[in-house]
Amino acid sequence: MNTVFLTIVFLPLLGALIAGLAGTAVFRYAGSAPPAVEHADDGEGHHHAHDGPRWPMLLTTGLLIVIAVLSWYAFFDVAAGHTYRVVVAEWLRSGRLVAPWALRIDMLSAVMLVVVTTVSAVVHVYSLGYMSHDPHQPRFFAYLSFFTFAMLMLVTSDNLLQMFFGWEGVGLASYLLIGFWYTRPAANAAAIKAFVVNRVGDFGFALGIFATFAVFGSIEFTAIFEAAPAMAGKTFPFLGGEHDILTTICLLLFMGAMGKSAQFLLHTWLPDAMEGPTPVSALIHAATMVTAGVFLVARFSPFYELAPAAQNVVILIGAITAFFAATVGLVQRDIKRVIAYSTCSQLGYMFVAMGVGAYGVGMFHLFTHAFFKALLFLGAGSVIHAMSDEQDMFRMGGLFPYLKKTWFFMLVGTLALTGFPFTAGYFSKDAIIEAAFAAHSQPGMFAFWMLVIAALFTSFYSWRLMFLTFHGKSRVSRETLARVHDSPPVMILPLYVLAAGALFAGVLFAGKFIGASEAVFWGKAIYRGPHNEILHLMHETPAWAKYAATVMMAAGFATAWLFYIASPAIPEKLAEIFRPLYLFLYNKWYFDELYERIFVRPAFWLGRLLWKGGDGKVIDGFGPNGVAARVLDVTAWASRLQTGYLNHYAFAMLLGLAALVTYLMMMGG
Repeated sequence: MNTVFLTIVFLPLLGALIAGLAGTAVFRYAGSAPPAVEHADDGEGHHHAHDGPRWPMLLTTGLLIVIAVLSWYAFFDVAAGHTYRVVVAEWLRSGRLVAPWALRIDMLSAVMLVVVTTVSAVVHVYSLGYMSHDPHQPRFFAYLSFFTFAMLMLVTSDNLLQMFFGWEGVGLASYLLIGFWYTRPAANAAAIKAFVVNRVGDFGFALGIFATFAVFGSIEFTAIFEAAPAMAGKTFPFLGGEHDILTTICLLLFMGAMGKSAQFLLHTWLPDAMEGPTPVSALIHAATMVTAGVFLVARFSPFYELAPAAQNVVILIGAITAFFAATVGLVQRDIKRVIAYSTCSQLGYMFVAMGVGAYGVGMFHLFTHAFFKALLFLGAGSVIHAMSDEQDMFRMGGLFPYLKKTWFFMLVGTLALTGFPFTAGYFSKDAIIEAAFAAHSQPGMFAFWMLVIAALFTSFYSWRLMFLTFHGKSRVSRETLARVHDSPPVMILPLYVLAAGALFAGVLFAGKFIGASEAVFWGKAIYRGPHNEILHLMHETPAWAKYAATVMMAAGFATAWLFYIASPAIPEKLAEIFRPLYLFLYNKWYFDELYERIFVRPAFWLGRLLWKGGDGKVIDGFGPNGVAARVLDVTAWASRLQTGYLNHYAFAMLLGLAALVTYLMMMGG
């Protein structure tokens, strides 16, 4: 099995190197280098003038299919009770700091292996059709494979340094993929925004790593998890107060999770990341990278179980995120942004589960969410592809007769997302709401109501998307409608795989993830303290709380049908009546504008001050334009005395002699 795990982790890196180096080199050698500037009006950036070589995309896709199959094989092997630790090499040794490069394979990492490789393989296959006419295919598929490698490094890490390597690797890959169409200013701005906002969270994560090593003298998971109980309740002095050590470490680590998983306050990068190609949205911002924060909290369950204050923070941030993102999704016009805010909201659900100690429930929703959210993104990609890169839902409508297959897959994804009975989301999302209620705490009850309201909003905006896109009166021009057709088979086939997961993953795996055999399934991968009885308390949840999410799902559907099918004039009237509220939600609670005033403008002001004032006036004024310039002036003036004429020099000597004699006479007098 060691060879299997090494193959799973390193094959994507091999594919990325071959496609990225050899693929682009062959392309240049062939004399068909892509143009430096793409058409500005291409919408999603499609360019049809030059086709790159196809072998890099076929190679990387083939490798991803292989490791996806191997990951499922490994998943069932680990589910049978086996765990592995595969040492690759000794990575770092500096004094007490020892960090081997090792793969930690338990049930937690096995679940993530399946999620990452399956979605990545599906996205690779889908991209064969979606990116078929893009001139930068080798670069695109190299970035995709590199992202997969970095994500696999993260989820198989055996120590914090290795996890941080994968963490930063997926951050780099997301920057490259979001800004893939680098000639578009909006894509560049979105990539920079994602990179900078994530650096804020990563700073906290790095501090958490430093603090862990300072406290435990190690960053290896096995060692620090075994030593954690001995640190429970211990404090350290800081700024005149005593602070709990484990709570501080957990909050610092959670700061990193907030950035990577786009939680409230550090969420602003995720919707803008939709500037990348649609397959990128499905891979990075729906199923894998953004779930890294959830995985981090689950991995550190031995810490969080001993830090209840940190758990309460996780609950509150998750609940606020779920509610906030759902409210913004209610009024968005861009089809991809609606799904992006849905992702943000669902991540909030997962963190609530982690906060109340239902780690397996949160991981179950991560697992099922990967299928139906990737399905929705790729389905939206098929709509955008058919609509000649149009993304505004208010310029669609009535597309069902033309996109029946895409409609079916979007319907399946919508049913699963909204929690329709017996779909994947029904089992996992509803279980999180039950867990929040069963926590029997003030943060838990706050989260319960936030999640129930978010379930109502989720159902509304999901069905709003379906009705505006596929039903009702067509708002598509005749020219565009004449070209609308379902995507080619290479783009449709992956959707069948995701649709199967969205429909049946809940039924097939609920018993193992959160059922009676849950403890056996997770083994030692997830730790729950003796006080943690959340799974038992979930069985005692009253019926009204259990079915609250289902009722909200039905209410959201009914409201969306009333607004966009029965009486389409209602939304416009409500938007006029509640204009300030509508603008507040449409402008995403004005967080971008707020951050612009608080952080961006002062940063630019400080930059200009240091540039114009510090660098220009002080450094340049005192240096090159000051002392150095005066030295040049003096030397230039002195050089004019050197005429080269003997009579000038003789006259100067006489003047000097006369001055010397005069001085001596005066001094003598």
